[in-house]
Amino acid sequence: MKKKILIYIVAYNHEKFIEKTINRIKDSVFSKYQTEILISDDKSDDKTFQILKEIKKNFVKNCKISILSNPVNQGYGGNQKIGYYYAIKNNFDYVVLLHGDGQYAPELIEALLEKIQLENAGAIFGSRMMISGSALKGGMPFYKYFGNKILTYFQNKILESNLSEFHSGYRIYSINSLKKIPFHLNSNGYSFDTQIIIQLLFASQKISEMPIPTFYGEEISYVNGLLYAYQIMLETFKAKIQRYNIFYDKKYDISNEHNIYLSKENFASPHREAINLVKKNSLVLDIGCNDGSVANSLIKNKNCKVIGADKNINNLSFKLSSFYNIDLDKELPDLEYDKLDYILLLDVIEHIKDPEEFMRKLYIKVSSNEKIKILISTGNISFIIIRLMLLMGFFNYGKRGILDRTHTRLFTFSSLKNLILGSNFKIQKTTGIPCPFPIVIKSETISKILIKINSFFIFFSKSIFSYQMFMEIKPNPSLNLILNKAQKKYNQNSD
Repeated sequence: MKKKILIYIVAYNHEKFIEKTINRIKDSVFSKYQTEILISDDKSDDKTFQILKEIKKNFVKNCKISILSNPVNQGYGGNQKIGYYYAIKNNFDYVVLLHGDGQYAPELIEALLEKIQLENAGAIFGSRMMISGSALKGGMPFYKYFGNKILTYFQNKILESNLSEFHSGYRIYSINSLKKIPFHLNSNGYSFDTQIIIQLLFASQKISEMPIPTFYGEEISYVNGLLYAYQIMLETFKAKIQRYNIFYDKKYDISNEHNIYLSKENFASPHREAINLVKKNSLVLDIGCNDGSVANSLIKNKNCKVIGADKNINNLSFKLSSFYNIDLDKELPDLEYDKLDYILLLDVIEHIKDPEEFMRKLYIKVSSNEKIKILISTGNISFIIIRLMLLMGFFNYGKRGILDRTHTRLFTFSSLKNLILGSNFKIQKTTGIPCPFPIVIKSETISKILIKINSFFIFFSKSIFSYQMFMEIKPNPSLNLILNKAQKKYNQNSD
């Protein structure tokens, strides 16, 4: 069965070029594929739309031709969105993006289609930079050539990609790949092309390239070069920062992974702090144990007995000593708290709707246990990056990190201290935790260096440079316990 191909031509003030561009498409494309040409006139000021009507009227090739006329100019990116939506809605296999000014050779459509299928790619780009010097020979102005090379170099470095050109407008997309990304959230302007590349990369879609000739003629460029460079670099940095869980933009939230909290026991983190502090052969209650990785480490390496408690038993990946499936906003596990040695509250308190009430209930449970230690951690909302974001007017919730969108309460060292002291606990140890660099940086060496640098600054100011806070706390003796001790002491002295 023939593949269904949409050749989507975006047109704006292309009265001089549009007919020639269409006529340059090889007849072999129409015979080899079930093809439709869709031309979208983006409210041109010239006679583009009138010419398109004549083209459709006189079109005799073995191909359906359709025309759209935007009543309001949608912009370069907005016009693309319409075509990709049309391709998805009408069940095409591939969509070819072709510019109506003929700058990108329509003669190469067949070769590009063969390559994208052969390599099973999500997209293929015609690159003017793959053959050294060809772009300049084709008439590309030196400042554009230099700008293209510099921008592509930095974008590859930031995004860990390896494209020869980020800025080609000659592209073919697999419809299956387009279905996996929220391209409808992208800019209506010229940064659309960079945004969709980032989305494809984040969605792990293969992008192939093929060399194409460069042609510069009478066509008019509507791109402001400096503004374009600023916009696409801003988008590239925003996307990269999102992977550090510092900034969040819905259009780059591509991954389908569930919000499972990763084990961080192999580097400086609350997980490692807790594992190091818990003594061997202890009885531990891990509240909010998630997948049970910390509990599993304590069981295997320190011969502890660990009781897990969490709302979702489906997240549990390891076998614990016992498990309580509970909603912490409503209750605490019903067990003998006087026998516990430790309670873990690692990255839990920020998810609870009423932390004060939770801590009040917890104190009642543990107030008569003089040996118990509670290890608690949470994100530090006064972390320097968050401060800088606020200074610039950003406050973005995301899938992970300090501004995880599931957090119901945010804390500083001061507010966490007030919560703990106000719940009748005392703080025995306070530690600042650096950023979890190993989660987002592949290089172990670089991660270690960054953690050491971050830890160095934490030494001077926990409040500003700590990504997370970790505290070891104990319940103050209850009045009932103090009274009983006083009575017991009196009775002993009276004998």
